[in-house]
Amino acid sequence: MAAQSLLSESVLGWSIFTFILLIILAFCWVYIRKFQSRQESEVVSTITAICALAIALITSALLPVDIFLVSFMKYPNGTYKEWAANNETRGQIEDTVLYGYYTLYSIILFCVFLWIPFVYFYYEEKDDNNVNKCSQVKNALKYTIGFAIVCAVLLLIGAFVPLQPPPSQNSTQWDKVQYLFKELGSSDGLPALAFSISSLTLIGMLAVITYTAYGMSVLPLNLIKGTRSVAYERLENTEDIDDVEHQIEKLKSKCSDGRPLSSRDRNNLQELEAKLQVLRRRGRHLELAERNCCSKVGSALRPLKILLGIFFILVAVLFVIALFISNLDKALHSAGISSGFIIFGTNLTNPLNELLLVLQPVFPLDYILITVITMYFVVTSMAGIRHMGIWFFWIRLYKIRPKRTRPQALLFLCMILLLIVLHTSYMIYSLASQYVMYGSQKYLVQSETPSAGPPSGNASSGTARICDANAPEDQCTVTRSYLFLHKFWFFSTIYYFGNWAFIAAFLIGLVVSCCRGKKSVIEGEVEADDSDVSDDEYVH
Repeated sequence: MAAQSLLSESVLGWSIFTFILLIILAFCWVYIRKFQSRQESEVVSTITAICALAIALITSALLPVDIFLVSFMKYPNGTYKEWAANNETRGQIEDTVLYGYYTLYSIILFCVFLWIPFVYFYYEEKDDNNVNKCSQVKNALKYTIGFAIVCAVLLLIGAFVPLQPPPSQNSTQWDKVQYLFKELGSSDGLPALAFSISSLTLIGMLAVITYTAYGMSVLPLNLIKGTRSVAYERLENTEDIDDVEHQIEKLKSKCSDGRPLSSRDRNNLQELEAKLQVLRRRGRHLELAERNCCSKVGSALRPLKILLGIFFILVAVLFVIALFISNLDKALHSAGISSGFIIFGTNLTNPLNELLLVLQPVFPLDYILITVITMYFVVTSMAGIRHMGIWFFWIRLYKIRPKRTRPQALLFLCMILLLIVLHTSYMIYSLASQYVMYGSQKYLVQSETPSAGPPSGNASSGTARICDANAPEDQCTVTRSYLFLHKFWFFSTIYYFGNWAFIAAFLIGLVVSCCRGKKSVIEGEVEADDSDVSDDEYVH
């Protein structure tokens, strides 16, 4: 009976994961096909982008499954279910989730250091028509070896780096930390993998601060503000065309008598002709947008977009408040920098953590919410990259535009999302630390109550409490995600300061987004450096 119950519980958890997996694959195919350039599309780069994006989303979907499985081991009254009463059985389930993290994180390492770099450089070499297939593969492998060396160095450092944190005055805190480290263990190459993933997570933290923070502000405000009127934009564009044509005619009239134009006038004429070309292309796009059925449907759904934007901005504000309270809690109640600002449980009331705990009696509302939170980070990250493009410091490398995105840009996009997803788990832990650690688990606290009859003495009764750091070691199971995140204390310290930078970046992005006016209905479709060939491809 217990074996059947164990099987049904495991099947339920992984069935949900499989269903989400199918949705993710369908979404990735639609998303990549929407943005990739039809003129420069390449089968290998398209498949690579779809698979990498799917891996990023699948990895983010594993956290809710992790929380679901540890929570489902117990009844609401704090007792273990029959199939989970055995420590060995619980260990098998925890190992299954841990192997899932092993597999996905190993695939991410393979994608970031081998697969995506190879496909990127292979496509870069293809631009040279004089290079044959063998030379393309050879040159791509030559550049990819550099990434492989970096990966090998990270794995070696992770295999030998000491896990023991420096001495701390708060011995009680560190006893608990050491217990968690020992619980996860250091066998099977986990330290090497964890160090490599944590190193990538640092890069993901920078991407989260740059793109996710901005996406959380620009996405809802764009939904609320909407777009400019197509008719007004066409009228404005027509006036600009007339003005530029008048300036061109005025410059050309200077050489009507056969005299050559000065170098300054020639430069001005070239700039005006280039501007006129862009304006005419813009006019064609505006004409298409005015006839497009999607634009008309979007106008009809305007009230729904406003409500959705208000909802998204409220969620963003809730996240920032929860993150601020969590960081403040760590600053006040942790052992400090040398401990990685690790705390157990919550000492300050965190609204998001409390909301998850309130929803946990009504299955499966808390799991739906944690899944929505995870996907919200991914969606806002995509929105941030979509609006900002891909930058290397102050240099913009690529733009992300519908039907106009180069294969290299899609590969960069998917690599950034892979790195963002790695840091998302720590962000969600910061938002709701107690829930991410224990889920909806409860444990029994035995208490003695006086009985009614004098001969009976005292009777023992149990009270169910939500799992926290004070729970007995064998009564609450910590999620594998939490243990994986806190393998190295010094990374946790950097993540802590990264959370403060994220809050600052969100506030700056919110101010910038509020100051900007409505965006154009063809935002990002027409740029000065676009070619007429790509424009004709888009129009037709």
